Amino acid sequence: MEHERGFALSSGLVEEIHASPVSLVMAVTGGGSDAIAQLLQVPGASRTLLEAIVPYHPGALAQYLQTPPASSCSLATARSMAMVAFQRALQLVPERDPAELAGVSCTASLATERKKKGEHRLHIAVQTCQQSTATSLRFNKGQRQRAEEEEITKRLLLNEIAALCGVEHSLPVELLKGEQTDRQIATARSMWPELLLGEIDSVCIRRSDGPPPLTLFPGAFNPLHEGHERMANIAADLTGSATVLEISIINVDKPPLDYAEMETRAQRASGKFDLCFTRAATFSAKASLFPGVTFVVGTDTIKRIAAPSYYGNDAANRDQAISSIRDLGCRFLVFGRKEGAVFESLRDISLPTSLLEICQEVPQDRFRLDISSTELRRHPLKSDPTQHRKSR
Repeated sequence: MEHERGFALSSGLVEEIHASPVSLVMAVTGGGSDAIAQLLQVPGASRTLLEAIVPYHPGALAQYLQTPPASSCSLATARSMAMVAFQRALQLVPERDPAELAGVSCTASLATERKKKGEHRLHIAVQTCQQSTATSLRFNKGQRQRAEEEEITKRLLLNEIAALCGVEHSLPVELLKGEQTDRQIATARSMWPELLLGEIDSVCIRRSDGPPPLTLFPGAFNPLHEGHERMANIAADLTGSATVLEISIINVDKPPLDYAEMETRAQRASGKFDLCFTRAATFSAKASLFPGVTFVVGTDTIKRIAAPSYYGNDAANRDQAISSIRDLGCRFLVFGRKEGAVFESLRDISLPTSLLEICQEVPQDRFRLDISSTELRRHPLKSDPTQHRKSR
């Protein structure tokens, strides 16, 4: 009887969802499939649900995201899933107004027949052309059965979809003492939606009006650390022009950055450097956007630019890309980088002559730093990279 009352209550909400103009793609893993079933069981589902996928196996999730996630159940994974779902919605109905489309995701780690070491939790994300929204909940472990945790997951997921569709009420969610949802909303800044939708190729956040960048430092800057700042300042000294950071929201192996991630990286650069977000995933594309710039790179990056494997294992394609960069008047300022136990500088690596001719080395006595952004993400306590700096 309780199940029937719950179903009837959910069905009423879903009817209102189906009456809205919003259409969405859903992706759920670990939990949340009951919400898909509820949407499908109420007439009018075809107006709301464009597609639903359950990438349950780790391999299926990695394929869906185009890269293995650090964790199957995390806020970052939910946000990436929602972005992939949103991109899929754009592909399925290109004639539709993007403002009426959304990607919705849920990743959950719920009670099973075996004892879990980690927390029971869920993360729900919603991506639209204007906002990136995420909701998280950590259950009191061991105090509910699987079906009870599934019911809460379903209700929270349907409530997020209802809010997306402008429905003014929501399903009741009974949480235990100590449980609470955490909701985060990141709203796009001016012109970010146009960038995400591919209507423009770049958006620059400048501290003051000025000429186009002459020194450009491409990277993920996740996080922006003291090593990056020193590289940017040294590059400005060597080139005579202020260094501008560049982050491509598009990566060939990952979903686009969402607004929450863009906002985080913009805040880290704020007051320190100008920053350009672009859709330029390759250096030839960056050169087309910013002809005549000097790119600030590490030896690891310059080796990738020289590697045929990044051009479909076709050396001719690589040479064409390098020629394009050179013909656009761009150059590379190359900083040494530690690879394994060895610190590599420009003179230690082999590059095609055409690429080497447009490279300038930064001597070790000007800069050496042996910690990377990846290491900082893995070991956040190492927040002071100066402890790892080696100068000669």
